[in-house]
Amino acid sequence: MTSRYRWVILATGAVGAGAFSALRMGLPALAPALRGEFGLTLGEVGLAFAAVTGGGMVTLVPWGALTDRIGERPVMASGLAGCAAALVGAALSTSYAALLGALLVAGMFGSSATGASGRAVMGWFARSERGFALGIRQMALPLGGAVASLTLPSLIDAQGLDAAFVALAGLSLTAAVASVVLMRDPPPAPGSRSESAPAPPPTRDTRIWRLGAGGALLVCAQASMLGFIVLFLHDARDVGAATAAAALGALQIVGALVRIVAGRRSDREGLRIAPMRRIAARNGALLAAVGALATAPGVLLYPLLAVAAISTMSWNGLAFTAAAEISGHARAGTAMSMQNTLISVGGVLAPTAFGVLVEATSWTAAYVVLALAPLAAFAVLRPLEGEEDDRIAARALRAREIPEPLPVEAT
Repeated sequence: MTSRYRWVILATGAVGAGAFSALRMGLPALAPALRGEFGLTLGEVGLAFAAVTGGGMVTLVPWGALTDRIGERPVMASGLAGCAAALVGAALSTSYAALLGALLVAGMFGSSATGASGRAVMGWFARSERGFALGIRQMALPLGGAVASLTLPSLIDAQGLDAAFVALAGLSLTAAVASVVLMRDPPPAPGSRSESAPAPPPTRDTRIWRLGAGGALLVCAQASMLGFIVLFLHDARDVGAATAAAALGALQIVGALVRIVAGRRSDREGLRIAPMRRIAARNGALLAAVGALATAPGVLLYPLLAVAAISTMSWNGLAFTAAAEISGHARAGTAMSMQNTLISVGGVLAPTAFGVLVEATSWTAAYVVLALAPLAAFAVLRPLEGEEDDRIAARALRAREIPEPLPVEAT
């Protein structure tokens, strides 16, 4: 598929996914203002964050199924517009209960961009470019969070908390309008018949569940590393809070770029699961090494810590690409949404468990135990590696439309 318009689709999908990520990943930057505005405890602040995540988890699969039924444009447009309206409601909230309700609804509507944007990319890009394209789409998530984290605090200082919610609403509405204007159905792809092997619905496909379980285990390391690296540097290594936060921002940016590199490499190999398993094994080894060197001099620890944090962010695009390719384009929205839902479970539970483990033992022990999660993912994903090889071989066989010539008889 060579249409140049595919890059417009990719940009539109990335903006939609990034707009929701700006809310989901940028909301922690509003924590001091939320606490001061509503007089919240730390637990109540955490519940506000969970409202967005929880709302998204509840509606991810329904949005994905609706995308498969009616297409990406109406789902992204209506969902992101609803998210914008809910964020305006958050700006107008005068009580904590109203704020929670508005954030919950924003999460429920904003998650529409997750499966829809991924399915759009799946439809417009050939398999040889899909890992690269979805890597770019996945890159939009940490970048959206980084932009929100860097800009919203200054906006709050200048105009207040309400202005921050209005700005997030404006970003979501802009993405909704872009979806209406720019999103289109993909043209029929040459050779698409070879990718149309029947597959069970994603909710009943054991391959999707296994892939989701592997992703949930991989995200345990990602969420715990990103969630606690600032505290680790500040509390255990006496690094200033501002310096530690700047380090986190830099790691997120590099991690976003690494997702593109991982996707491009997977395109060259023509595989998704094997690269994921290699990343899982590498992450396990790196985290175990971080644990072993947690009290070592910084010249030894810090480069290793940076490489480990970046590596834990590199696999996401491969997982979403694999989910879409297992189920096919017709069910890609549901498959990607299921994958994201299962990953979200790990992302919610792992940081809490990691923090409890640090308090009960030590940073060294916590990192060593954390290394077990990606190693478990390595084992869980193993059956899918052979299945992917078989699926690629079957698709290649179906694509052979020209029969081999008959042997010429000797005269």
